[in-house]
Amino acid sequence: QVQLVESGGGSVQAGGSLRLSCTASGSRYSTFCMGWFRQVPGKEREGVAAIARDGSTSFADSVKGRFTISKDNAKNTLYLQMNSLKPEDTGMYYCAARAAGYCYPREPYSYWGQGTQVTVSS
Repeated sequence: QVQLVESGGGSVQAGGSLRLSCTASGSRYSTFCMGWFRQVPGKEREGVAAIARDGSTSFADSVKGRFTISKDNAKNTLYLQMNSLKPEDTGMYYCAARAAGYCYPREPYSYWGQGTQVTVSS
């Protein structure tokens, strides 16, 4: 069982930056595939980025070159560094974890946080 708690959301102007954090509980955190997803009301949840147990990463095309995903296993914390933010990046951002199989920002994932809101104004 893994519990995830996101933080770091907020409001920023276009072109700005934010760093999201996700703190995980559970002794197997370092072995999980971790991902970030986002959702806007009325739209399907969208995968943003994922990082595998070996540190390899993958990103949605819409955020490549602007977002970075990283993790600190000693702190059981996942990060999403978001630069050059655009209004279309606005949404509720969720941290997620899955124990086995592929590691891409594509569902299904087994464990989810409660989300943190990111709002980018033009």
